[in-house]
Amino acid sequence: MTNQALIDALRDADAVQYGEFELSHGGTSDYYVDKYLFETDTHCLELISEAFAAEIDEPKLAGVALGAVPLVAVTAVETGRPYVIARKQAKEYGTGNRIEGRLDEGEEVVVLEDIATTGTSAVEAAEALREAGAVVNRVLVVVDREEGAAETLAEHDLELDALVTASELLADQ
Repeated sequence: MTNQALIDALRDADAVQYGEFELSHGGTSDYYVDKYLFETDTHCLELISEAFAAEIDEPKLAGVALGAVPLVAVTAVETGRPYVIARKQAKEYGTGNRIEGRLDEGEEVVVLEDIATTGTSAVEAAEALREAGAVVNRVLVVVDREEGAAETLAEHDLELDALVTASELLADQ
């Protein structure tokens, strides 16, 4: 799906940067998509929540902590659907939960994520949700960097859908 308004908003928020960048998985890239710039921009958040809402059929949303928490929150408000937050690891205090929020056995959940590169964090979130009893078949991201996430997710019986691909985002730049 090409969403030119979202692409323009990401660029206008200076979320697409060029140079030499180290990525979270240890690789390097000549461009970087700064999720914190687009996740703190109200216009970007509005467009993302509207675009996510148009793509969601599942009754419950899940956001990967920390990056996707603003995305899942605004999308929950946009859709009226409840959400949970999947932590990278169980917290070591309080309840010690890995999944925050109410999740019932057998609930169908879509995982929302900011950027997919290798897909590892989305797989880990989906597996944590599955261990907690959820049915998870799909991950929906703002930007797919097209660096293997779809293949990694497919190996775990997960479909990757993206609002924007790196090819679309970087076109004509």
